[in-house]
Amino acid sequence: MKKRIGILTSGGDCPGLNCVIRAAVSHATRTYDWQVVGIPYATQGLLERKTVPLSIHGWDLRGIDPLLNMGGTVLGSINKGDTLAHADEILAGYEAIALDALIIVGGDGSLDIIHQLSVLGNWNLIAIPKTIDHDVAFTERAIGFDTAVNTIVDAINRLIFTAASHDRVMIIEVMGRSAGHLALHSGIAGGADVILIPEVPYTIQGICNHLTELREQWQKKFAIIVVAEGISVCTEDANNPSTCTTAKCGQGQYIAEKIASCSHHLIDTRVSVLGHIQRGGIPSALDRLTATMFGKVAIDLIAQNQYDQMLAWQNGKVVTFPIQAVIDNNPSLVNPQGDLVQTARSLGIYIGE
Repeated sequence: MKKRIGILTSGGDCPGLNCVIRAAVSHATRTYDWQVVGIPYATQGLLERKTVPLSIHGWDLRGIDPLLNMGGTVLGSINKGDTLAHADEILAGYEAIALDALIIVGGDGSLDIIHQLSVLGNWNLIAIPKTIDHDVAFTERAIGFDTAVNTIVDAINRLIFTAASHDRVMIIEVMGRSAGHLALHSGIAGGADVILIPEVPYTIQGICNHLTELREQWQKKFAIIVVAEGISVCTEDANNPSTCTTAKCGQGQYIAEKIASCSHHLIDTRVSVLGHIQRGGIPSALDRLTATMFGKVAIDLIAQNQYDQMLAWQNGKVVTFPIQAVIDNNPSLVNPQGDLVQTARSLGIYIGE
């Protein structure tokens, strides 16, 4: 039976989303002769009953396929508004579009909301994880994370020379929400001297002691500090949660001010908040490969009538988990006793107490 498949991208954008679309359309068209339509701006498209025809030749320019190396998402995305407040209209839109199955590419928040809609509407749903935060449960890879790490490392590579030229401490604040994966991976790969992540308590005095050791013992007058946006601001004891709050001025700026204070303003600091730069750029080879495999397997699952599943990468292959199990599981955080944290410590990186 010829199927009509919908695909949408939801939540924050990231590199690799178009690679999923490309692979799903190509496989569905070439292998199964199905029709694939894009839903513009995620649930907003369902609400407005809009579709975008997708074809393997739809974006070709003299044989060049731009989707492979194009960042962002050609379908558009949203990550705001009370979607469930418009559930009835969205469900009616899904019926009007007449889909046999829907592929959603999103993070844990999008998965939760759209899964609730799929249960109400009895949709045939397949989910693909994407997030630069790398916090979706059960998967070793999420689309967009590898490219974001490369982007941060590139920023560190550029900032390290100006730090060395002026004997400064460069503080780089990165995304990640409550997870420290971005900061930890990019900090190790970029040669940071200090990495602060939400999962490992730290103290200002510990940071200052480490910077002093670098200067006095190792004759290193500059330093790179990578700060995750989700770290707590601890006024007294890092091991006492009651003294930890959220910085009003931004985590990076807070750390800079505390370093200036504990060093009696002898250490010159500068703060770079990378912000949405981390979401942009051309997808890395690893993100392209992961996204392509996810797109292909999603179509195969639809052919096998295996729905309500999220794809995940484990042990070098694509596996599946029930979407509800992913939602019920806690977000994937950095293991404070894990190999990456221990590797950072072995390199002389200060990563908390």
